Amino acid sequence: MPEAEAHLRAVISAVADAADHALTLWAGGETRVRQWEKVPGHPVCEADLAVDAMLRARLAAIDPDAGWLSEETADTVHRLGVPRVWVVDPIDGTRDYLRGRPGWSVSVALVEDGAVQIGLLAAPARNELWVAQLGQGATRNGQRLRAGSRTMLPGARVPADQLPRVDRDLVTVDKPNSIALRMAMVAADEADLVATVRWGNEWDVAAAALIVQEAGGAVTDALGVPLRFNRPQPTAFGLLCAAPGIHAAAVERLAPRAREILGQSPA
Repeated sequence: MPEAEAHLRAVISAVADAADHALTLWAGGETRVRQWEKVPGHPVCEADLAVDAMLRARLAAIDPDAGWLSEETADTVHRLGVPRVWVVDPIDGTRDYLRGRPGWSVSVALVEDGAVQIGLLAAPARNELWVAQLGQGATRNGQRLRAGSRTMLPGARVPADQLPRVDRDLVTVDKPNSIALRMAMVAADEADLVATVRWGNEWDVAAAALIVQEAGGAVTDALGVPLRFNRPQPTAFGLLCAAPGIHAAAVERLAPRAREILGQSPA
């Protein structure tokens, strides 16, 4: 469909240009931008805001009727009254960005009626562009992606610095700071599992969720419930992103921990 293809090309162009701008400010790892903490332990820098403003202008020109939900923009109820919304993390993995490491990305999703229609991750320091469109598959740099076929949870590859003692039957692999890139590793069969048991924001995972799902992977919250987006409170408790053959086992392992943290009785 020419109109849909032109729309996707315009979104890709906007995201790629924003990522190139972030890369220019990054300057090969020599951080030249002002930085501070929004709250203790949560860094932000001038590049986050510059990329946010650039994306908002470009994406609004592509779809003026869509709402806006971004980590770096004050949220409003306007997005709840429109059929589509851009869900954006201008720089996911700001810590790696500020440390001069390449594990950061620009994350953009277009959500309609709670479901992601388009998901893009641009990781220019890694020369990667990840693209997914609902029902059309997912690619990295134009190459089709397919999640792994693993069926046993022990031995599963997890992008992590270290694992809790109870999970020492899993295997750590390289961990970019960007959780979106960690999820994308599942789509590319470079990891089998990404899991968290804490509250997370929609902008962290929306684009990557579609990339994983279009590659055949499974993405839910920590209790195994499918994710929906553009919710009044745009958060979910925990994340389970996995190769399809181990997702049920991962839910069985993780859900009790999640329920304990949430103060719920066991299922």
